[in-house]
Amino acid sequence: MRQYYWNYKLGLAIILLTFACGCVPSTNALTPTPAPEPESIIIELPEPRYDSNVSIEQSLLQRRSIRSYSDESLTLQELSQLLWAAQGFTDPKGFRTAPSAGALYPLELYVVTGDVQDLSPGVYSYKPEEHQLLRTMDGDKRLELADVAAWQDFVGEGAIIIVFTAVYERTTVKYGDRGIRYVHMEAGHAAQNLCLQATAMNLGVVTVGAFYDEEVVELLNIPENENPLYVIPVGRKQ
Repeated sequence: MRQYYWNYKLGLAIILLTFACGCVPSTNALTPTPAPEPESIIIELPEPRYDSNVSIEQSLLQRRSIRSYSDESLTLQELSQLLWAAQGFTDPKGFRTAPSAGALYPLELYVVTGDVQDLSPGVYSYKPEEHQLLRTMDGDKRLELADVAAWQDFVGEGAIIIVFTAVYERTTVKYGDRGIRYVHMEAGHAAQNLCLQATAMNLGVVTVGAFYDEEVVELLNIPENENPLYVIPVGRKQ
């Protein structure tokens, strides 16, 4: 019994001495440090132009669905112009190139790049407020996107693919279920802007609605509250 008492006292003394010396084991050694989040890559887009030698009437006359593209790359200036035409700001108040019910702007644009000068292949989210691209994924996803677009090979042959998505709640919060109709109308406005701008630039473009929604969302890591509406390849004509 006496031996047990002295063993207890010795153990207690060692514990107190450890705390007094500041020798408490660090919990950091037991808890792994989480890996840092990957740094976001922001691309400043060139200023779009606001006039050209091609009239709106010419673009309307010449617009066609083009499904064959050359291997020639696009420039960052051309990409900037296309994105601005689809959803760019045209007023300090936030109004854009396409009309939106209640100016609620439910659309989001993603660019799947594969062959753009001075821009690495990847998936980028367009930020119209700053006219910037935010890289969300690395790597060329064009062929994979063509597979989930009902295996339409031409989708993957464009230099870029622009994907329209919609957050319905931004519009339905004000207009109820009828807001869904307004969102679809707006997507049509924006896509036509894109097509006419591409035509004015002598680029090939086609709107695609045949794709598997869930697979597109998963492939491009699109937020769950966004619904894909359009897949639009763009490239130089053959």
